[in-house]
Amino acid sequence: MDHIETIDQLRQIYGASSEASRIKVTPALTPEYRLMIEASPFMALATVGPEGLDCSPRGDLGGVVRVDDATTVLLPDWRGNNRVDSLENIVRDPRVALMFLIPGSNSVLRINGRAVVSVAPGLLESFEMDGKHPRTVVVVTIGEVYFQCARAVMRADLWNPERFREPGTLPTPGDMLKAAKDDFDKESYDREWPTRATASMW
Repeated sequence: MDHIETIDQLRQIYGASSEASRIKVTPALTPEYRLMIEASPFMALATVGPEGLDCSPRGDLGGVVRVDDATTVLLPDWRGNNRVDSLENIVRDPRVALMFLIPGSNSVLRINGRAVVSVAPGLLESFEMDGKHPRTVVVVTIGEVYFQCARAVMRADLWNPERFREPGTLPTPGDMLKAAKDDFDKESYDREWPTRATASMW
């Protein structure tokens, strides 16, 4: 046998989970979990739909989400590419997972829950930034929240500036687009992208 087919086979390899890994899961935000979330400017949003799974990066000045209460966090949907993969999934299947990163911290916070896409005028207006508002706000009801083992971030040495990659050693967005469509004008795209992104951040 080259692959695992049952939970029993998996548990024979990994054994039981530790007490700490079990008691850390709570159905609502503790004060400590709230502090962690409010310190996070970046997260990954995972959703599921009929076509499969989607995982989308989300970031914002200050905290990436606003804590509304112990069981609710609010995610403004700012400018993007208008694919709205995550939002389409939420409309059809409310299950979501959020993973928060905090620069400089090896702890990762996770929320599993259910979400709706809100267009309530007062809610949109409450997120005003530079005179602009998000077009929608994702309202997440927490099912469970917990912090993740720090080993992954530690192994990656994620926050070590000495390990940061020089941008010139990586493909540009234009390079990647041209690889998908041979006649794409990558030079114009890469030249115009920084100004366009800055002007349309909100």
